[in-house]
Order: sequence, then structure tokens, then C-alpha cells
Amino acid sequence: MSLIRDVLAWFRDAFESGGGPRNADGRRGGSMDIKRDRMVFLGYGKYWRSDGIVGLMPIEEERGPKRRTNVFVQGRPDPIVASRTEQSILEDMGAAGGGVSAQALREAVTDLLAAFHEFSPALRSTLQSEHHFDAEQWEQRLGETLRAPPPSEPVEQNELFD
Repeated sequence: MSLIRDVLAWFRDAFESGGGPRNADGRRGGSMDIKRDRMVFLGYGKYWRSDGIVGLMPIEEERGPKRRTNVFVQGRPDPIVASRTEQSILEDMGAAGGGVSAQALREAVTDLLAAFHEFSPALRSTLQSEHHFDAEQWEQRLGETLRAPPPSEPVEQNELFD
């Protein structure tokens, strides 16, 4: 049961507290790996090349529709106002190092599914009757999740910059 407890704790930590590792000072963060030659959607028809973006700052005053993030780009003295959050822009840039990794989630679900397979019939019955936890239903649900088709590969955009 400790494996299940560990996996559930990992999920809880990842989703409830924003995901990702903590730095020595307790802040969330990680390395930033900006993907080159990728167009990033800033909202309302605005696109910018990912390696040309040098800074993101959430808009705090006068924030609203069409006004979420100031995007600082090379060669422009003033920021571009984006209608998307800085986190969604970072994810599109390929820099979401502090977020939840799809591969890590897949591995955790696989481990959890393996642990469910080890439950004895007596434990399954006890969980169902005393805690209303249907291990068989969760096995099926997790199995379906693992069988889901992986997301499609990102479209190669290098020809846009030739």
C-alpha cells in the first residue's frame, strides 16, 4: 500500500501545489529549455518566434480580456500585450520545466496500475465495502488512460524561417 500512498502523494503535490521541483529557497522552478524555430501564439492573431522572446511579465493592473501578459521581444523597445498567461506562453515555448511531465505521469499511472493488480480479492472486497473504493473500476480507468493515443507530434516549423 505504500506505493499507492507514494503515487497519490506525488499526484497531490504535482497538481495542488503547481507541480515541478522546488529550488533551495522553496520556490518552484527548473531549467528553461527554449525550443528554437517555434512560433508561439500570443493570442488574437499575434505570433512570435520562441527564441526571440526575452521576457514575460504578468499584467497586474488593468488586467482583463486581451490583457494578460507583457511579452518582451528582441528588437522592440515596448512589450507586446498578449491575451494568454505567461505559463501557457512558456509551455508553447517548450520551457515548462516546472510543470508536470507527461512521461512522469504515464510512469506513475503504470506503477499504480501494477500495484492494483497485486491487490488480493479480500483487500478489494474490504476497500469496496468499508471505503467505497472500487479497485477494479480504477484498474479499468487507468488502463484506458494508458491505452489512449499519444498526442500528435508537433509540426516542424523550420521551413517558416528559411
